[in-house]
Amino acid sequence: MTSRPTTSGGSASQEQPATVEYRLVRNGVVRDVQKGRRNREDVCDAHPELLRAARNVGRTTGEDCPICEATRTVEITYVFGARLPPGGTCPATRTELNRLRRRSEPVLCYEVEVCPQCAWHHLMRKYPAGGRPASAPARARG
Repeated sequence: MTSRPTTSGGSASQEQPATVEYRLVRNGVVRDVQKGRRNREDVCDAHPELLRAARNVGRTTGEDCPICEATRTVEITYVFGARLPPGGTCPATRTELNRLRRRSEPVLCYEVEVCPQCAWHHLMRKYPAGGRPASAPARARG
């Protein structure tokens, strides 16, 4: 069963795309490392391509890495959808990301937190975007 927002009259309003947050899972993993229930090597295993993207196009989060505490983490967004590469795309700028979010074809966005130094990484959120119908051309007035 899904819950839908309702207006004051009780009818369902236009559905908003759902964002799935993974911060609670992230905090649990960090806590497990701090308490010795997980090895640091088990959570600091980012793929080389993810680390490359983090170093080259990552946007700083302003937060220290929760594992090594030696550097700031960065956020990377991967976008998957029709007419995009099979491995998705990693927009280099906010402008490019916003353009992908406004596509007429639906896309799915994944935001990943990465520490470029120790290779910590964790999925922070995922959300659908795009899928908006193209504007109808203006009709000629008679």
